[in-house]
Amino acid sequence: MFGLSFRNFTAPWWFLLLIGVAAIIAGYIVVQRMRHRRTMRFTNLELLEKVVPKRQGWIRHVPAVVLVISLMLLTTAMAGPTDTQRVPRNRATVMLVIDVSLSMESTDVRPTRLKAAQTAAKDFATGLTPGINLGLISFAGTASVMVSPTTDRASVAKAIDNLRLAESTATGEAIFAALQSIEGFAQVVGGAQGAPPARVVLMTDGKQTVPTDDGDDPRGAFTAARKARDAKIPVSTISFGTMDGEVTIDGKSQPVPVDDDSMKQIAELSGGEFYKAASADELHRVYDTLGEQIGYETKDADASKPWLMLGTLAALLAAGSALLVGQRLP
Repeated sequence: MFGLSFRNFTAPWWFLLLIGVAAIIAGYIVVQRMRHRRTMRFTNLELLEKVVPKRQGWIRHVPAVVLVISLMLLTTAMAGPTDTQRVPRNRATVMLVIDVSLSMESTDVRPTRLKAAQTAAKDFATGLTPGINLGLISFAGTASVMVSPTTDRASVAKAIDNLRLAESTATGEAIFAALQSIEGFAQVVGGAQGAPPARVVLMTDGKQTVPTDDGDDPRGAFTAARKARDAKIPVSTISFGTMDGEVTIDGKSQPVPVDDDSMKQIAELSGGEFYKAASADELHRVYDTLGEQIGYETKDADASKPWLMLGTLAALLAAGSALLVGQRLP
């Protein structure tokens, strides 16, 4: 609290009052010296002992010192000190995008990748700060907007419970759908403040299969990531699962390893962050981290209250000590 510079004050010109405080200190010192000189003019020491009260030593200066401290604290409060604080966001949009391709049936993450993802995603949704508008998209061969951005967490949690597996993985379409949903919502709620900040949280376990070309296809994941960057909507990616994942399709076991490289590139191209989760616990930790990043922002907030409280308490202490030491107010 006390390690502040002038940049941390909204009205630093109030510190000019400290000149007056310095003048009070100087005046107090002068008065004390004049009083001492007048006392020493008494030539009759026996009479001096009778008319001059018994000295109280340094204690008699306590009220004045505490009063000066009070004035300094109150002056600091008037200068409008600020401090960097984490405060909940009161307007933002987040699209939670979850892969429901058949590979999510793998049991390398217990009980299955999808079940673990549903549990973690619901915790993320219910724990997100109330001012965030949260939407949900599921994707396999196509992308579906399950819930448009809303502050109603119950509807999002219910939609997460209703996720069902399907074939293929259209990662690019999922990102495009998220961007379109965010844009449509921003047009409705933008107002004079403009569009609220937005982010896409993409959780998937495998490589894009639709389109079959790489991510640079016009509807591919990398193209969508570049569009997200242009729209200033970062995509935070979560690569979920292990390299040992397998699923049984048409009676045959097929490997479904995670594709970390693609997820890293999507995050990098869009300006987002990449996270890897190889277990349910790791996925929960990733979502907790994202909740902290998304739900809160750092702002310079008013920090004058502690200074005002200390200044007021010091003023009361100065008055109390003056009555106790000198039987009068300073």
